[in-house]
Amino acid sequence: MNTPNILFIMLDQLRYDCIGFSKQYPVCTPNIDRLAAEGVWFTNAFTPIPICCPSRQALINGRRPEAFGALWNYTSGLSIPALEPTEYAWPRELNKLSYRRVFLGKWDVHPRLSPIEYGYDTYIGYDGYKEMLAQSYPNVQYDAGFFGERDPIPVEHSKTHWLADQACASIHELEKSGEPWYMQLHFAEPHLPCRPSGKFADMYGPEDIPEWGGFNESFNNKPYIQRQQLLNWQIQDFTWEEWAPIVARYYGMISQVDDAIGQVLQALEQTKALDNTLVIFTSDHGDMCGSHRMMDKHYILYDDVVKVPLIIKYPGIAKRGHRCDQFVYNMLDIPPTLLEVLMLAAPLSFFHGRSLLPLLKNESVPDWRTAVVSTYNGQQFGLYTQRMLRSDNWKYIWNTTDVDELYNLVDDPYELTNLIYDHSCIDLIKEYRQLLYQRLYEEGDGLVRNEWMRNQLLQSNKL
Repeated sequence: MNTPNILFIMLDQLRYDCIGFSKQYPVCTPNIDRLAAEGVWFTNAFTPIPICCPSRQALINGRRPEAFGALWNYTSGLSIPALEPTEYAWPRELNKLSYRRVFLGKWDVHPRLSPIEYGYDTYIGYDGYKEMLAQSYPNVQYDAGFFGERDPIPVEHSKTHWLADQACASIHELEKSGEPWYMQLHFAEPHLPCRPSGKFADMYGPEDIPEWGGFNESFNNKPYIQRQQLLNWQIQDFTWEEWAPIVARYYGMISQVDDAIGQVLQALEQTKALDNTLVIFTSDHGDMCGSHRMMDKHYILYDDVVKVPLIIKYPGIAKRGHRCDQFVYNMLDIPPTLLEVLMLAAPLSFFHGRSLLPLLKNESVPDWRTAVVSTYNGQQFGLYTQRMLRSDNWKYIWNTTDVDELYNLVDDPYELTNLIYDHSCIDLIKEYRQLLYQRLYEEGDGLVRNEWMRNQLLQSNKL
């Protein structure tokens, strides 16, 4: 399969543990589960940055967003750089193999320019959906804000299923052309506000929603900005009884998107394209949704937001039903992976990730990474820099203007107890700061390219 079709499905703000296949929380996702059972399920996939725009820009460029100055969402009202079309964009490489390149759904790479400027042939955003709503449902209003509510629009006319319809039609058209194709299908869900429709709005009762493992947060020895987030959203007094209906809608929205994905996979089967299509499934980042009593994804690097689902199904190549426990990046490792799959020359020294092809084949890779780095630079509530180094057993977070964080992930998997002041951890903290510095410096992070910040990170007496 030298020129497989490629279907890249990405959700927005989907937690790793909210897929049925993870067996962690009771979310029904039969179609995503099927993909996982037929492909490779990555148990340690991480986003390089848990913010919509920078993470998607990193995917198109193949480098960390700090490398090209895209630090925040340009939708926040700040004057913010984005990935300009003068920068490298790996989808352009597919033109060398006459791939037809289609982008559908949420873009979030540039505030004015479309995917066409980055190497795609066709772009279908949400303008058509907005026109349909204006004509068919002109009186629909939403009142609950970011906390979400039932959507009165029927499932078949919802945004999730409208986008799936566009994808299905595109697949049928692409298959008629006889040429290989690459499709990026980016759903805007389950990003808040969650508004599930029809049966999905009633699928989960609040009384049946278990508390997040990290819900009972005290914020003891935690950065002050985390407490401030509760005030920003006015959720400082929320009990689990108040959070449970919100989480139930989050679950419902995930199941609704899963149903839409099922329609797309069915289109692959109908066109006989399924066995010649490499399918990737992931999300740009996770969602707090009440974990640590917080909302959305800002000013934290908990696994709730940095750990993401990643599934790759590659018929005939990827080991079916394999579970890969190696540390991988979804946005950074996928570009070199796809270029290697297609035997296209890749700027390997340019990319910040590496090809996952050996892992898909279940080959031994002795020099594979043993830790991952995620970053954060602030958003609409103020600028705030964080850098994280996460291994199997430990997570260290460098908060440049507040207390650092250290979590023992074996004893404290939900990251409730900050051990940064534990003197028995001094040597480990020093080691992790050094490792983090090396990673940041090698990948061109400007935060450590001056002596003041370098000194702060490398001084072991910050305890």
